[in-house]
Amino acid sequence: MTYLEKVITLKIYHQFLKTLITSWVIIFCIIHVNAQEEIDYNYDESKIKPYKLPELLLSQDSVKISTIEDWEKVRRPEILKFFEDNIYGQVPKDFKRIKFKLKNRDKKAMDGKATLREVEITVIKNKKSITINLIVFTPNKTKKPVPTFLVINHRGIRTMDVTRENKDGFWPAEVVINAGYGIAGFDVIDVAPDNNEKFTEGVLKLYPEQLEMNNGMGALGAWGWGASRAIDYFETYRFVDAKKIIVVGHSRGGKSSLWCAAQDKRVAIAISNDSGNSGAAISRRNFGETIDIIYQNFPYWFCSNYQQYGNNEDKLPIDQHMLLALMAPRAVYVGSAAEDLWADPKGQYLSLVEAQPVFNLYGIETNLPSELPDVNKQIIRPTMGFHNRIGKHNMTPYDWQQYIKFANDYFK
Repeated sequence: MTYLEKVITLKIYHQFLKTLITSWVIIFCIIHVNAQEEIDYNYDESKIKPYKLPELLLSQDSVKISTIEDWEKVRRPEILKFFEDNIYGQVPKDFKRIKFKLKNRDKKAMDGKATLREVEITVIKNKKSITINLIVFTPNKTKKPVPTFLVINHRGIRTMDVTRENKDGFWPAEVVINAGYGIAGFDVIDVAPDNNEKFTEGVLKLYPEQLEMNNGMGALGAWGWGASRAIDYFETYRFVDAKKIIVVGHSRGGKSSLWCAAQDKRVAIAISNDSGNSGAAISRRNFGETIDIIYQNFPYWFCSNYQQYGNNEDKLPIDQHMLLALMAPRAVYVGSAAEDLWADPKGQYLSLVEAQPVFNLYGIETNLPSELPDVNKQIIRPTMGFHNRIGKHNMTPYDWQQYIKFANDYFK
């Protein structure tokens, strides 16, 4: 083959590759657009169909709940069971043993402002065990036990860099320490990897029977279980006030923080940041993400019973305002982002509004405005807080400023 023939052949080959790549790009775009079009979501308030929320203060037997005793002994257990059986699954409590091992301590962290503890929490059952790696910073300026923010972190361990070389606004440890609080966190991968194929490789190794149950625990329940094990440790650590634990989660972590706090009454404040559908937002609104969409994409987060309510929300015996009500008389804060329509900021606020009757039972006058507050306006009531900041789906320093302010007000 002559030199000229080689050049022509090479040009033809390059043109063929270029055409092939272009064709695949076009095909991919068509598939992607079609897939997007198949997702049935709504961002138009005028298209929300009329809906009726389940009654908070009416028992399954149609008995009106009018006292704290009735709520605590009758209605609250009913609602908790409905959430277990239909959304998050059971959370087992029958492990045999728990051990805490101090892996690392630095009393001069953050240029001497804080003490760092890295702790291994090992839970043992039937000769099997899992270990959760907990990171805890407490301020050195006080020798008294401090209220502590516990973050259910799905952003990876680098987000909570103990060296503080990487400082992430998602977990602004220095800001929290300077405010006089402790801050802690664990990576959800230690409890249940955030993956449809691998989520069973954590705590569910201890409870394999849960995988065979229609109301068995999914990843969201597992992460909340992990947060409760961190609180077990806090009860042994004298520089953390275990009666003033603030569980925080963003997005999927926010769903888990609410579920954890609903069950574990040791949580003083539950903070849900952009938790949206199956978190703080009213499911029956069908605005943005829906039950059908979230279950199709993340079935491993939930118990298998949940799938029957996709495009069938009215059949649910509960809605998410009831999850927030389970916090009463403790505190709950819902953070939203104005551009995060997928998480339905208005639906999240309405959950707080609709949860008020239970807090009122305890004599707490919440008096939330009926309409969604203006962007960047914080609402603080004795046990309820809300803001809808400008911006997108994330947990930012602005969010943290509001959470610290709310905690200051609540703990006084």
